[in-house]
Amino acid sequence: MKVTWKLPDGGTVTAMADYGQSLMEAALANGVPGVLGECGGCLACAACHVYVDPHWAAKCGEAGEFEAAMLGLAEERRETSRLSCQIETHPDLDGLVLEVPKG
Repeated sequence: MKVTWKLPDGGTVTAMADYGQSLMEAALANGVPGVLGECGGCLACAACHVYVDPHWAAKCGEAGEFEAAMLGLAEERRETSRLSCQIETHPDLDGLVLEVPKG
């Protein structure tokens, strides 16, 4: 599936991701700057924080209790903030657009 990450400098990275892969794994595999996998996707940090484009937010689902707690560590949290390690790719997300926060 296709995913586009909007970068803080105005650039974008568009890449293909495998179904069942987390968006953090896809970002790391495609060298997306600003998305880090410090905890390896174990829900122990907020280093893979992204903003889900509002058009896609409902399809990505809501943050669970532990993810919401970790998002409390993220700077500039928004209503559509998610940890990309907690969003698994599936056919309904083909074309997904994410924004990488500054910093």
